[in-house]
Amino acid sequence: MEKPAILHIKTLDGNWCDKDIIILHACFQLLTDFVEQENAFTGHVNWHEDPAHQSAKEEILQLYNWWTTRKILDSVDGINDLEKDQYKEDSEMLIRLVNIRQFLWI
Repeated sequence: MEKPAILHIKTLDGNWCDKDIIILHACFQLLTDFVEQENAFTGHVNWHEDPAHQSAKEEILQLYNWWTTRKILDSVDGINDLEKDQYKEDSEMLIRLVNIRQFLWI
């Protein structure tokens, strides 16, 4: 990542935001950048190398697709990040992302 001290979180505006919500958006911005800007699936990594890589690729795609849908719903419906069920789902997805972070490199 070029200039790692600067992370532009596209899903947050300039308004106040608590750290627990920033963590979610920052981590998924990193995943989004990995998939979209670093072209994660264009041959730089042999995702068929072993079962761990294959599983990680599937998980990356599932998490990316979930976040992409969530971003759209949030922009249309204004998701309440602190609503109990949404917060639980977000936390579960964040945990899944942390569990595959070792594969987020090119």
